[in-house]
Amino acid sequence: MCAGGDATDLGLCKSCLKDLPWHVAPQCHQCGLLSNNNLCGTCLSTPPHFDATHSVFTYDFPVNKMMQRYKYGNMLNLGQIFGQLLSKKVFTKNIDLIIPMPMHPLRLKDRGFNQALEITKVLAKDHVKKIDFSSVQRQKLTPPQASLPLKDRVKSIKGVFKVNLAENVKNKRIAIVDDVMTTGASLNELAKTLKQAGASHVECWIVARTLPKY
Repeated sequence: MCAGGDATDLGLCKSCLKDLPWHVAPQCHQCGLLSNNNLCGTCLSTPPHFDATHSVFTYDFPVNKMMQRYKYGNMLNLGQIFGQLLSKKVFTKNIDLIIPMPMHPLRLKDRGFNQALEITKVLAKDHVKKIDFSSVQRQKLTPPQASLPLKDRVKSIKGVFKVNLAENVKNKRIAIVDDVMTTGASLNELAKTLKQAGASHVECWIVARTLPKY
């Protein structure tokens, strides 16, 4: 994939890897936004339903372009790279179950694959954890979150998810896997649904975190 020399086992040279927008700045443990404290003011005043967020990159160039090619250009090999990098980030986390962000069947048919599931397959292999892609379903077809104004995203996603097999998630420590976290509305709604079904802990494993532009 990379034309440079000194390639790594990811297919990217060391120079290219170094230049990627790694999300290593001080950040809120719960939502992943920049913060000099363990929890940001928003998470202290209005805590989300998920307990932690782990992200490899910020959603900046060239990761944003790579992600678009992965999702819309059928470059499925990038899912392997994203999965391996995310695996290194979360390798020590104590999790019982990994759930990829569910897609509505009509959107899955249109795209041909669930980008979160492809990443999750790599994580499950590396961590010897169970993937669960049947206990939770996306029961409503909603517009893509990226197409909506920020103020409409929470409203749009409300009640979208349904847990079919509560016994599979009850008292479990669960990681939700997704490609990009922007407002976190979808992840928060899914975490809420899992918590209501009895999950004891839910965290977000994300390839890239969108940060506000000031």
